[in-house]
Amino acid sequence: MFEKIGSVTIYDLPLDSGKCLPEVEQKYAMYGDPAPDGSNVVLVCHALTGSHHLAGPDVPGLPGAWLDPVLGPGKALDTNRLCVIAFNNICSPYGSTSPKTINPKTGRPWAMTFPVVTPRDVARAQKAALEALGIPKIAAVVGGSFGGMISLEMALSFPDDVMNCGVIAAPARLYPQAIAYNEVQRRAILSDPEWKGGDYYDGPGPAKGLATARMLAMITYRSEQNFTGRWMRGVADADKSLGEWDAKFKVETYLAHHGNELVSRFDANCYLYTTRAMDLHDVTAGRGSLEEVFSVLRGKGLLAVGISSDILFPNWQVMEIARYAGKARARADYEEIESDNGHDAFLIDFDQLDEILRWFLKEEGV
Repeated sequence: MFEKIGSVTIYDLPLDSGKCLPEVEQKYAMYGDPAPDGSNVVLVCHALTGSHHLAGPDVPGLPGAWLDPVLGPGKALDTNRLCVIAFNNICSPYGSTSPKTINPKTGRPWAMTFPVVTPRDVARAQKAALEALGIPKIAAVVGGSFGGMISLEMALSFPDDVMNCGVIAAPARLYPQAIAYNEVQRRAILSDPEWKGGDYYDGPGPAKGLATARMLAMITYRSEQNFTGRWMRGVADADKSLGEWDAKFKVETYLAHHGNELVSRFDANCYLYTTRAMDLHDVTAGRGSLEEVFSVLRGKGLLAVGISSDILFPNWQVMEIARYAGKARARADYEEIESDNGHDAFLIDFDQLDEILRWFLKEEGV
């Protein structure tokens, strides 16, 4: 399977804040060839720290392919007949315009002068990028977590050009507990002396703060059943007494590992902006009630996928999407991944995800 990596530039992107990004680079990966009318194109939207690199061998400078088990010949996203495209989200550090890229007016990284964006803005940028690639319409858009928010916004913002939508482990609007989790993560970064108001690109940056933020995030990405089943009260170093400060439980070393791993590949300001974008996710903003919002999906296919053990976006929040889309007479279905892996189950339990996506795309004739 051939992966094409490229980029397009779009100009004067209007934002929900009323501001405008004068020049936006959108990095992308493409798998397969698009039909001229876009009838075989599936757009995949990535999560907070993921990227546009979905499948295949590792690419220098990018995190590992995260959708490989369900993308390729004969898989749910079958590249023998589909063209699958993914853009690196704006505000992400993997090639698209973000706080770490250069502001053309100053010649310096945007840092905290970058405008605040919403998932709707991210969807708007990706729609403009699709058009720049000569793809005015798409058969479906699919995304998980933050990508699910972008996916939903894409379908609601451009109902004439997006035929079907799959939302995985994401709500129609962010609820207060998830906002609270994000705020504590941001505080960890902002409290690090090396953050320096966001102007840290000439120095080491807020590594400790970003690592701590990721450690909290990892708690929300898994479940108590997962932690208990894997470690319970296991000790990382059996030769050390827990009465000493350098002795750690296994769960502590797990969190530390993931914190340090993110520091090696992600940018702290990008983390601030992306989590804030999640907070601002609300499909009703400027549109009216949920009943009114989902009316634009009448006659379209919508799949909402919850996870049984998700504590970040509990399954009832995902069910809400299917319920209101169904009331609006969309062809709405709710499916659930049964797993103890928590929110990250959509990145782990690929056997279930493959089955669900395969069924949905076949049902909608994609």
